[in-house]
Parts: sequence; structure tokens; C-alpha cells
Amino acid sequence: MARTQWGSRLGFILAAAGATVGLGSIWKFPFVTATNGGGAFLALYLAITFTLGLALLLAETALGRAAGCGAVGAFRKLAGPRWSAVGYIGVLAGFLVLSFYSVVGGWTIGYLWFALTGQAISSDPKALGALFGGYVGDPIAPLVTHALFAGLTLAVVMAGVQRGIERAGKLLMPVLFILMLVLIARSLTLPNAAAGVAAYLTPDWSRVTPAMAVDALGLAFFSLSVGAGCMLAYGSYLPKDTRLVNAGLWITVLTVLTSILAGLMIFPAVYAFGLDPAAGPGLTYLTMPVVFDHLPFGQVFAVAFFALLLLAALTSSVSLLELIAIFPIDEFQLPRKKVTMVIAGLVFLAGIPASLSFGLLADYKIAGRTVFELMDYTASNVLLPLGGIGTALVAGWKAWPVLREELGIGPRRTLALKLMYRFAAPVLVGFILVHNL
Repeated sequence: MARTQWGSRLGFILAAAGATVGLGSIWKFPFVTATNGGGAFLALYLAITFTLGLALLLAETALGRAAGCGAVGAFRKLAGPRWSAVGYIGVLAGFLVLSFYSVVGGWTIGYLWFALTGQAISSDPKALGALFGGYVGDPIAPLVTHALFAGLTLAVVMAGVQRGIERAGKLLMPVLFILMLVLIARSLTLPNAAAGVAAYLTPDWSRVTPAMAVDALGLAFFSLSVGAGCMLAYGSYLPKDTRLVNAGLWITVLTVLTSILAGLMIFPAVYAFGLDPAAGPGLTYLTMPVVFDHLPFGQVFAVAFFALLLLAALTSSVSLLELIAIFPIDEFQLPRKKVTMVIAGLVFLAGIPASLSFGLLADYKIAGRTVFELMDYTASNVLLPLGGIGTALVAGWKAWPVLREELGIGPRRTLALKLMYRFAAPVLVGFILVHNL
């Protein structure tokens, strides 16, 4: 059976950008940047994203197109049976990320309801904190929205590549950008907004530490969806006439642009209303309602924002579910619908303790981290970098001739990428990993 392909180059770029943008850029980027002090972390994140991140994104996409299958099969086919372990690490990382990501995706459903009822519009930080804390700490409500989000993800993936994933990306990404620009325009006109922009963009190099480098690396990998094999899975559906380097640059630029815009949307409001910039995973949910309260037709904007945040979250979650589902589909020729249903059910079950770590399991910690934090840390700062090291080694040593042909670039870029894959990426990522452990 011929493998399904993307309907167009634009469809692939927008679907892949949707996979990379999602909650990584809009939810995670602002609070991780705030926690790490703003400008210096932003500079480090950008440096890693446009070097290691872009190089690994190109490698994954090229390896996927060359092999025409998912991560486990691609590494086995192009590098030998032992290297299939890299694919298994990716599938495990994808499963772990999707399990807690679905919980946060469910929050967007909860806040869409709060926006519809007017609860998500207030200038009182204490009331907003109580709303968020009461919701995520409830033992039932976030599990219901977690289940709904997992179900929506399942529905898109079951629809297939062109009718489901590609169509969603084409529709949602442009609308999301337009709405973000409108909200940024309002945030920048708030009182004391300049202090927020300064805190966001002004680097304090004294705050740069190895731990910050690990966070920047983890966020770059998380936001670009590299290290797990999502781009490898998407690349397996890519026609041979698509220029990979050009597409990879567009995906990276759109991802970084969305992250920067998310910071400009959040930081001015944080400083304008005296909110805590290091509020953690709830920062976006605590900040944006204040902006809506200062907008004409604020409730309309609130509903539109959380609806689009939900849809942006879906474009990322479908790439993760596709990554996991493509393994049994390719390896055992199992039917797509049954496979995705089973995996979505397992994802829901695995996400339950992550959800409860904000309530019933809040005091239960492993190595000083809640279950949610441990899942995030293990996936973002351990498994994804390990997957990145494996991908770089395969790209540079085992499958270099295939990769070079797929990328079709000139001698200078070829040499730079070869050195990146063979030496720079494994050494740098490995050093940061070991230092952190």
C-alpha cells in the first residue's frame, strides 16, 4: 500500500509548525523564561534553537522521508537493529509528554468554559489564583477535561494525515497569529508594560548557569518537537520534491516567532498588574484574564483566545499521538483507528497522576518533584536530549550519505552539518545532561 502523503508543502509546514507551536510556545515558554530571569535565557534558547534544534529537526525530517516509516523502523532501517533503541526512546518520550500535555490541554477546555461563563475575566489576582487553584486542584474537573482533550486528539488522528492533521494546521495557525498580535497590542499599552518588556528582553548574564542551559535545551527540544521523533513521523509522509532545508527554516522561525510573541503577550501584563512572573505552569491562565478585563468586548476575546489555545494545543498533541501510533501501525500493520483508540486510552490513564499532583497528590514527591514535574523533567530534560544525541549520531555516522542526499545542500553547509551531527551535538547535549544529573 502506498504511503499517505501531505497534500502540499504549505500544508506540511503549517501542520509541522502547529506541532511545534502549541502549548510549548504559548503555555510553557513564558513561565520557563520568567523562572530563568528573562533576557539571558531567551538568548540562550534562541542560540540552541537555531543551531542544535534546527539541525536535529532537519535530521529527523530527512531520516523520516528517506525511510518512509516511523522512528523505530527508520532507525533500524537506516542504521541497523541496535539503533532502533533511539526510536523506542522517542516513543517513550512522546508518550510521557502527551500524558501530562493532555492534562494541560484539558485546562484550555476548562478555561474556555470559564470564558463563556465570564469567570475568566477579572483584574483581581487573588480571585484568579483561587479560580485556577480550585480548578486544577479539584480531583474530578481536570480529569474530565483531560479526557475530553484526549478524545479530541484521537478524533483528529483517526481522520488521517490530509483530512485531519493537515487541514487542522492550515486553518488554525494563521488565525492564532492574528489574535496574538491583537492581544499583544493591548498588553503593550497597559500601565508599566515597559517594565515587563525590559524584564523579558534585557539579558542578565550573571544568571546564566548550567541549570539554565539544561532548561533552555529542554525547552528548545520540547518546543521544536525534536528528540522524540514527531518530525521523523511527519517527514515520512513528505514528497521527495519538497525542499527540506527551506521547510525546516520556516518551521523553526514560526515556532520561535510564536514563543517571542507569547512572551510579549504575557510579560507586560504580569508587570502591569503586579503578578508573579515565576508563577509556574499557571502563568498564562493567571495573566490573560486580566488583559481581557481591560479590553472592550473582553469576553469575546477571552472565548476566542482559549478556543484557539485549545486548537493550538491540539495541533501539537496530534503530532505526539501520531508519533506513538505510527509505531504499531508500521511495525505490525495494525489498523489506525483501533491503535489510536487504545493509545489514547493509555495516555488518559497515565495522565491521571499528573493531574492529581495539583490536588490530592500535591504533597507526594519523588526526588523533590511532584508527579507532573517529574514527568515534565524526565521527558524534556532527559529523554528528549537522549533522543537528540541518538538522532545526531545516526545522522552523522550511520546514515550520513542518505541524509546528505535528502537535504541537497552545498559543500559548506554539508560540512558544517556533518560536524554538528558527529561531534558538536552529541558532546554539547551530553555534557549538559551529565552535568545536570
